[in-house]
Amino acid sequence: MDYGVLLLNRLPLVGRWNHGLRQLLARLDYLPQEQLEHITAAYDFSASAHEGQKRHSGEAYITHPVAVASILAQLKLDYQTIAAALLHDVIEDTPTAKDQIQKQFGAEIAGLVDGVSKLDQLSFTSRAEAQAESFRKMMLAMVADIRVILVKLADRLHNMQTLDALPPEKRRRIARETLEVYAPIANRLGINSIKTELEDLGFRHGYPFRYRVLDKAVRRAEGNQRQFLKRIEDRLEKALGEAGIDGKLMGRKKHLYSIYRKMIRKNRSLSEIADVFAFRLIMSSVDDCYRALGIVHQLYKPMPGKFKDYIAIPRVNGYQSLHTVLAGPNGIPIEVQIRTEQMDRIAENGIASHWKYKENDTERGGLPPQARAREWLASISEIQAAADSEEFLEHVKVDLFPDKVYVFTPKGDILRLPRGSTCVDLAYAVHTDVGNRCVAAKIDRRLVPLRTQLNSGETVEIITAKSARPNPAWVNFVVTAKARAAIRQFLRNLQQNEARELGRRLLDQSLRDFRSSLRRISREQMQALLDELGLNNTNELFEQIGLGERLAPVVARVLQAGAGEAGEPGETVPAPGRSSPITIAGTEGMVVSYARCCHPIPGDPVMGYLSAGRGVVIHRNVCGNLGEFRKQPHKWIPVNWEPGIDRDFSVEIRVDVENKPGVLAEVAARIGDANSNIEQVSVDERLEDTAALVFSILVRDRKHLAQVIKSIRPMPMVKKVVRTCA
Repeated sequence: MDYGVLLLNRLPLVGRWNHGLRQLLARLDYLPQEQLEHITAAYDFSASAHEGQKRHSGEAYITHPVAVASILAQLKLDYQTIAAALLHDVIEDTPTAKDQIQKQFGAEIAGLVDGVSKLDQLSFTSRAEAQAESFRKMMLAMVADIRVILVKLADRLHNMQTLDALPPEKRRRIARETLEVYAPIANRLGINSIKTELEDLGFRHGYPFRYRVLDKAVRRAEGNQRQFLKRIEDRLEKALGEAGIDGKLMGRKKHLYSIYRKMIRKNRSLSEIADVFAFRLIMSSVDDCYRALGIVHQLYKPMPGKFKDYIAIPRVNGYQSLHTVLAGPNGIPIEVQIRTEQMDRIAENGIASHWKYKENDTERGGLPPQARAREWLASISEIQAAADSEEFLEHVKVDLFPDKVYVFTPKGDILRLPRGSTCVDLAYAVHTDVGNRCVAAKIDRRLVPLRTQLNSGETVEIITAKSARPNPAWVNFVVTAKARAAIRQFLRNLQQNEARELGRRLLDQSLRDFRSSLRRISREQMQALLDELGLNNTNELFEQIGLGERLAPVVARVLQAGAGEAGEPGETVPAPGRSSPITIAGTEGMVVSYARCCHPIPGDPVMGYLSAGRGVVIHRNVCGNLGEFRKQPHKWIPVNWEPGIDRDFSVEIRVDVENKPGVLAEVAARIGDANSNIEQVSVDERLEDTAALVFSILVRDRKHLAQVIKSIRPMPMVKKVVRTCA
């Protein structure tokens, strides 16, 4: 018995019940009767909640949720997802609360609806922040239940299908957001049917003139080559039939945005793009796929470097197919894709190709999109803990584009990484702890720098050490979101620890000016201060002092007096008359930095400036910026160097030379002979007979700098050597 027909017969033909519900129920013929009744109840609830609301097109608002549900019905998703699609705007656009939905439809459907809803109740400092926070909530809800993103993608697809009702500027903004975020998410989840339509609609509305020009050119080319493509199709069908291989052959043209993106990426015209037109072979088995490949290669010669076997090594989203480009008649390139029926379903629907994805199968041998989507979502949950909303959005965008590099571990496992990934990216892909402790890498048993970019087919081994920790410079070359987020999170934690230690030292130093110390401060005094400042513990207090957000002399005065106002960060309060200096060892990390204006080095008389958020910035006493001391004396602290510091410091020297060929190389050689490395060199002034060279070099201390200058000064072409300072 067809329960869907029975339900359809109960519905009125006119009124609010006929906004596409009959067509929706017709598409849901795969669901049992009791589940269809849940769908009609969700429709009833949504139609009542949205009654009187209109879309920009003038249609009743309920037509939008029904259209979203219909898109998901084509993917044959479960009834909870369809019901959530019907209800997805109820929380956001009507007075309905989540509790009402939960009471009538259960926690599962209410959770899906809430995951899709935007964050209208929160206030944000900018539109970008609001969009990023909404995206963050959607992605985190997606980690808990992937159906959230399926509803959101269908919602975005129907909005794109009806975008003509909006003003041009708003259309362009939404279209470009679709191309930048939503289409790549659909691609990452392998849902090609949604991804392709999102891209073409985004291209049409985001770049309307380019779309029209390219569409016209492709239609013209298709008309010119229709007979030519028919001959190739007939020849392929005949050859497969003679070989006894059953299969389905389809000719097609690539969608416009794919063609446009390839033209941009390769800087080519339409006539130079090889695979505007293509054929797809759908076979009954993997064995037939490879047999068919041999036949097409016998008919037409394959073009070198254009064959890709995604059956043996699937793409990260589970996509499997054989791709080859053939040299057709008159040298015209022809792309052929060969895959099985199951691979074709997965290519079109990806994660949604099997709507019973809630099963707790943990084997990789299950349907590929499900297992691989779970891996990606696991990495998303790690990334979100390490970034604010806008940073999180940027991280995830990086991970949304197709993987191009396939490398092997020493055990033979295949890892898929974005193109341009380095050894550090691979280390973090294995595990965050491996990335944090990596010190070296081997590619095909050969030691390479960690920043080395990986190529497909290489075997990569990561070497770790227990005492190692991430280098801040890694952020400049890593590609994957997981690596970048993990490095930044580690450095944030490291900065917190360093700030606390520095803050403790600064407060202890300030207490000495009152002939006291932290040891002499009672627990009751400290707790009273924390309560007054609204802090939870002493670590927070030390961290604020170390980062320059609160002044140690002010805190010390309050602690010593046992009463009074501690003041807000940045308050101008005179410091005690005589202050004992704090000793710096060059190992304080990120909370002690060295001013780029005067480049202090060990041996220089120096002062420290408390900069909010950066900690202590060290300046030379002769620095021109010391004029600020008169304006903010409470932010300057006396410092001195610890003896025997073992590290290099950056310093700048200016060398006036005769403007002759080879002079730069000779001066650089002298600097190297003095055991100093050159970080950077620039030409400050160039006259007809003289030039001023500015070198940024690394030295240990003032004595080492003097040796470098002493080695340069006697050179015949050198007229003057000075150390620069603001």
